[in-house]
Amino acid sequence: MAKDCSFDIVSEFDKQELVNAVDQVKRELSTRFDLKDSNSDVILDTDKTITITTNDDMKLRNIIDILQSKMIKRNLSIKILDPQSVENALGGNVRQVFNLKKGLTQELSKKIVADIKNTKLKVQASIQGEQVRVSGKDKDDLQAVIKMLRDNADNYNVPLQFQNYR
Repeated sequence: MAKDCSFDIVSEFDKQELVNAVDQVKRELSTRFDLKDSNSDVILDTDKTITITTNDDMKLRNIIDILQSKMIKRNLSIKILDPQSVENALGGNVRQVFNLKKGLTQELSKKIVADIKNTKLKVQASIQGEQVRVSGKDKDDLQAVIKMLRDNADNYNVPLQFQNYR
């Protein structure tokens, strides 16, 4: 009897790499001539949000660009950032909060399962909390599912990782 093979589809990020990226942004804020005296601040709050506070919208866009470039250099997807609306802060400053996306939502999990079923491959996909487990007898079918999901990565608003491949 053939043994079933499986893997999990998850959406996570490396917390330490995110801490390092935010620290690099803070360091660059203190050394860059256009941002040095802008009273800008970037705060990472318990791996759930990043808050950027600065003088005006132009500096805010510059800091966001710096943050995104530091994240990309550390192999973090910028899809984990969920920008909220820009709001006014004390002293005429502006503030923007970015929620960090982690885990698959029910709607996204259902969409992934439906996309896998539409491939007509002999695999089973099941939702297990904030991840989707795909199992089947043929490893080639599982690899075809991974390839299909990577090719259609733009359809999903979160980065996907594949773990526990057995």
